[in-house]
Amino acid sequence: MATPTETASEATQRVFGHHLGAFSDGIDAILSDYTEQSVLLTPDATYRGLQQIRDFFDAFLKAASPEFWSAFKLGTHVIEGEVAYMTWSAGSFMPLATDTLLVRGGRIQVQTFTPFRS
Repeated sequence: MATPTETASEATQRVFGHHLGAFSDGIDAILSDYTEQSVLLTPDATYRGLQQIRDFFDAFLKAASPEFWSAFKLGTHVIEGEVAYMTWSAGSFMPLATDTLLVRGGRIQVQTFTPFRS
């Protein structure tokens, strides 16, 4: 949750940082950034609520090999108030992807994820 003295940008930065680090800590750490009302939008599907978002990330983590993670590189990352935007890549596994997070109340309310595969 956001603290009383934390600005929207600070809260978004904190959640963004936790979200990136949570991938090494597992699915429960990732899900701690979401609520039952959270929505994850992708080109293939819309995931609503913790169970559907869990299913998405569970599949993502199972598909990501150690080589994927060693190739992972964060590109652009911008925080503007309640919105975080980032680009990232993971070598030939994922030449480019973008994520946008809308953070309110210290949790990700809406996330978009777009992979650009070759």
